Amino acid sequence: MKIEDVKALVDLVSERNIAELELEEAGVKLKIRKAISGSHAPATSVVIGSDESSAASKSPKASPSTAAPSPSSQDGLAYVLSPMVGTFYRQPEPGADPFAREGDHVAKGQVLCIIEAMKLMNEIESEYHGELVQVLAENGQPVQFGDRLFAIREM
Repeated sequence: MKIEDVKALVDLVSERNIAELELEEAGVKLKIRKAISGSHAPATSVVIGSDESSAASKSPKASPSTAAPSPSSQDGLAYVLSPMVGTFYRQPEPGADPFAREGDHVAKGQVLCIIEAMKLMNEIESEYHGELVQVLAENGQPVQFGDRLFAIREM
């Protein structure tokens, strides 16, 4: 799937007032969600994942759309990796509480942060259930594909 295709789908969601769109094509999963009016969440969020990384998360990989090296290491922690290049944000808007803090218990599928890429706010969800041990990225700073964002002790 090309970025132009993703942009066209985001435009379609906005134009047709569609709340949420999920699409799977050639092993790539795309989920576009429009925020409810008056919400403090981003206007549109896009989450892209692949079957390979989802299946590999059991062996273990981290982020929904990454094919980076195994995030688990000898320290017994699982790492959520950045699935894209962009700007890392811990909270939905300036001044708001972060999505998750060190010491919090996080659930699989829980939003941990937002990465802004090409003017789109992308919610990054946890692939693990456990304790958030460490936030490894700085709020408002650029991240690269495969950068470690969070360390989680699985439960």
